[in-house]
Amino acid sequence: MAGQRESREDLAARAADVARRLVAEYPDAACRLNFANPFELLVATILAAQCTDDKVNQVTPALFARAAMPEQLARLRPASIEKMIHSTGFFRNKAKSLKAASAMLVKEFAGRVPREMDDLLRLPGVARKTANVVRAVAFGLPAIITDTHVIRLAQRMGLSANKQPEKMERDLSALVPEEDWSAFSHAMLFHGRAVCDAKRPACQRCVVQDRCPSAFAFPRFPMPGASKVPVTRDMR
Repeated sequence: MAGQRESREDLAARAADVARRLVAEYPDAACRLNFANPFELLVATILAAQCTDDKVNQVTPALFARAAMPEQLARLRPASIEKMIHSTGFFRNKAKSLKAASAMLVKEFAGRVPREMDDLLRLPGVARKTANVVRAVAFGLPAIITDTHVIRLAQRMGLSANKQPEKMERDLSALVPEEDWSAFSHAMLFHGRAVCDAKRPACQRCVVQDRCPSAFAFPRFPMPGASKVPVTRDMR
């Protein structure tokens, strides 16, 4: 692929192939946040900004024990919310967003988390990534989730040159079949964690290495227990 311009048709075909392979490689890829209803997922996703899912899952049980529905969270004092979510970082802003979003859900949406993108984006603390997580995971709707892993991998794979999440979402949604959007997003996230690391991508065990223009373009590091011969898989 180096040295030649990829046509739009070839790019779309390559993106669809990448999506197919990754979804097959990670059939159980799914959201790792713990939740019991759409509101709990919304809260957990807001808390996950600049924080790991594991840390959020440590914090939410105590929070949800006191406020599993928007009516309950809207009544909590900001200081109480801040204390419970302190370890997730940016706790003051997050507490403010959670309380305000809960109040809006009660006042304008009868206490229910909406499905529509425009409605979700009206909620304080909710940007497109959060909205897409809720749409995909809580409601089973097709959505491209542009988290940090998806952004990094899409750039490395030459699927989008954009760094802004909204523009990258637009690019990927035009390339990947709509029915694969959610599964593709979760598979990309899992692949980013397991193989295509930010600093030390393991190209030798990547199932899309032959479809990635950045394959083996990074410094090679010996992997514990790895063979000296690169691992290959016939994915055709």
